[in-house]
Formats: sequence, C-alpha cells, structure tokens
Amino acid sequence: MPRPKLDATDRLILAALQADGRMTNVELAARVGLSAPPCLRRVRALEKAGVIRGYHAELSPAALGFNITVFAQVGLSSQADSDLRAFMDLVATWPQVRECHMMAGETDFVLKVVAEDWEAYEAFLTRQLTTAPNVSHVKSALSIRTAKQLPGVPVDEA
Repeated sequence: MPRPKLDATDRLILAALQADGRMTNVELAARVGLSAPPCLRRVRALEKAGVIRGYHAELSPAALGFNITVFAQVGLSSQADSDLRAFMDLVATWPQVRECHMMAGETDFVLKVVAEDWEAYEAFLTRQLTTAPNVSHVKSALSIRTAKQLPGVPVDEA
C-alpha cells in the first residue's frame, strides 16, 4: 500500500484523534486550526486512505474480570504458508487472544492472551492452544505489570 502524503494539519488531526477518539469534529477542528467542514473532509479522506482504521474505547481488563495477561510464544511443526494461515484463522476465533504476531526467529507467533486468572489461562492453554493442529510447543510469560501501553503509532506533529 502506498504511503499517503500527510501535511502538518493531517498529522495534528491524527495525533489529536489518537489521543482522544471521542472528541467532536468541532473540537478537533478548533484544535488543529480549521473550520469544521474542511476538518471533517480531511478526517474522511484519512479514513478512506486507510490511515485511520477505526475508533475504539479503551477498556479496563481488571474491571471486566480479566486479571492476568500472558504472552504465549508458539512454535509450529510446519511453517508452510497454508499451515501458518490455518493457525492464524484459528487464533482469530479465540476471543481471549487479543493480539497475534507472526515472528521471525525461533518463535513462530507471540499471542497476547487475557484471562480471569491463572487457572482460566491454564484451561485455555491445555484445551485449546496446545491441542491446536500443528502446534509443537508453547512458552508462557505472565505479565506482572504494564509499564507503558500507548495506542497507535508515534505521530510527528511538526
């Protein structure tokens, strides 16, 4: 996908929306120094170009009963394209897997998994993940504390 040309105003819009996706178009326009109609046109153009992929609420895992986060390093028996795709398709059906990254190196995938407690993760691990087709090994790393978690990517506002 070709990278869209972004000017300083586009970057201000992106930074503002990434920090607070709930602000109104009027608020956004005031922040970036535009009137509301041209600001909305720019936002729609950024959405159409695929730069803005969506808007989401940031939820508290603990408030919803998800008290642990585990990073599972998964090795597969085969790295054939069809096997990789089959694994990714299966992972997409598991709601407790919040992120899935295909890796280069010893580990084929890293999964970010949320669970109510260690027993719930263990049940997922033993009943779903390790029994999945083509999975040869899994190493689990329990997250103790999140020191930094920012949405999106760095946006240079200059």
